[in-house]
Amino acid sequence: MAANKKYIAFLRAVNVGGTGKLPMATLIAMCESIGLTDVKTYIASGNVVFASNESKKNIKAELEAELNEYANKEVGVIIRTASELKCVLENNPFPDKKPNHTVALFLDKKPPVDTLEQVKGQDDEELALGLREIYVHYGSGMARSKLKFPAQKMGTARNINTIRKMVELSS
Repeated sequence: MAANKKYIAFLRAVNVGGTGKLPMATLIAMCESIGLTDVKTYIASGNVVFASNESKKNIKAELEAELNEYANKEVGVIIRTASELKCVLENNPFPDKKPNHTVALFLDKKPPVDTLEQVKGQDDEELALGLREIYVHYGSGMARSKLKFPAQKMGTARNINTIRKMVELSS
């Protein structure tokens, strides 16, 4: 039997703006109930590291089913392997920018080719496409930004500090 592989799951719409409350102890229990091991969460916004022999596709389906039942609504899950997440960090096109002003928007597939042409409300933000991510540097911070683009609805974003911590937890 192969050794368990390390994965990271990012939940969409958890503890954002007071909606979707999910205690991290409940999330850990859900993960363990579907056979995930070495489960650790990081800050109460839907970041979880775990080990499994299952495929990403199976883990995603099982975890989404558990979350949807719990929340009575669709909760999206984006999964990366530990090595994929490390690559996201290494491929950050804005390494000299503030890490708390720079995010990777995680997607299930490649960003749409017209993503950059679809951007509205851009001021001092910079965008770059990754493999299955869209990197955004918010010059004046996210709170002030009016930036909008359709792919934002397809994924979930984490800042570089959070990504770095998840890489550490999954090593």
